Amino acid sequence: MTYSYQPRVIDATIAHLLAISGAVLIEGVRACGKTETGRHHSASMVRLDVDEELLALARIDPSLVLVGAAPRLIDEWQLEPQIWNHVRRAVDDRRLSGQFILAGSATPADDITRHSGAGRILRLRLRPMSLFESGHSTGQVSLSALLAGDSITSSASELSVPQIADRLCVGGWPGLLNLEPHDAQHMLRSYLDDVARVDILVVAGTANRRDPVRVNRLLAAYARHIATSASLATLAADTAARDATAITADTAREYLATLQRIMVVEEQPSWAAQLRSRDVVRKAAVRHFADPSLAIAALGASTERLLADLNTLGLLFESLVIRDLRVYTQPLDGDVLHYRDSSGQEADAIIQLRDGRWAAIEIKLGASAVDAAAASLHRLIAKTDLTKTGKPSALIVITGGKYAYTRPDGIHVVPLGTLQP
Repeated sequence: MTYSYQPRVIDATIAHLLAISGAVLIEGVRACGKTETGRHHSASMVRLDVDEELLALARIDPSLVLVGAAPRLIDEWQLEPQIWNHVRRAVDDRRLSGQFILAGSATPADDITRHSGAGRILRLRLRPMSLFESGHSTGQVSLSALLAGDSITSSASELSVPQIADRLCVGGWPGLLNLEPHDAQHMLRSYLDDVARVDILVVAGTANRRDPVRVNRLLAAYARHIATSASLATLAADTAARDATAITADTAREYLATLQRIMVVEEQPSWAAQLRSRDVVRKAAVRHFADPSLAIAALGASTERLLADLNTLGLLFESLVIRDLRVYTQPLDGDVLHYRDSSGQEADAIIQLRDGRWAAIEIKLGASAVDAAAASLHRLIAKTDLTKTGKPSALIVITGGKYAYTRPDGIHVVPLGTLQP
């Protein structure tokens, strides 16, 4: 069988970092494609999750798994955390770039105590596939071009709202892309069951046992508050069931910390804006799964149910946009943040690049809400101290509509199904 790799946005970044660093760590939620991406960039590989004999050997002498052509991929390296220090020392000894690729879906329990690897091992987050990577965006509108000040030429999305609902159900998982939405959701419900029963236990350890039933209830509560800044107390209270009391906020905090370590959830931090007004900026993070398809699985929903509940569909669409913006912003060396203040002013996404450029984004499933979204962006700019932040490089409304264009006021209207890095 001929090996066929489906390119990822992160590929150029991995190649660049291998050229300047001794090792690269590719982190990401299980099944997002780390192994295949690492394999694409490696000359040899070992998989500790499928070779029990090799894993046992690594626990005796971790240096044995380092022997092989460079770059050497060590997949699920966190199953033997001492490999990290051996890789670090090997990089020091060899003094060559591009020696190792580590891939893992969890942060080891002793992460705080072991050597940081600074200057030797560079970290990257691989996320589930964006619509552009999976072939469901035309890619006619470039985010980097918009941030460079370009306008939009005539372009159109090929995705209808029902098709967006389908893509939400399937998600960006490389192994599920060709499945029907109901089949993908069947697989993802099993995936979440594994998270609750196995993955959390492996990471937390038997001394910090997690109750799978409670974990599943928290996952469902988290899904009900997707794309909101719901507090821990709210999430905990929402875990109450007819035959069970709610978990405590402290328990919710512990469970979420573990879910973050296995990268099932990835929250959206707040933007520290400089304001002309006295409104207080809300610092709470916005809740997102690594992929919104997991929220649908936690809710036990389907394409048909989403189309019958446009409010929930709109929140899930917002989470889908955040997933894709994270993928597209990564090679630009930036972060995807959000903005909320005490007056109710908000921006669904703020892209902040390391070079100082930034963009404000509103997300609306329906194209009919573009005018209201544009007005909100203008209000945000009016109350932002641009002498401190600089003028925004772009103001964007991302929709589930068909047509992309630049409005007379300079705001770009971009269907998600047209966007690429």
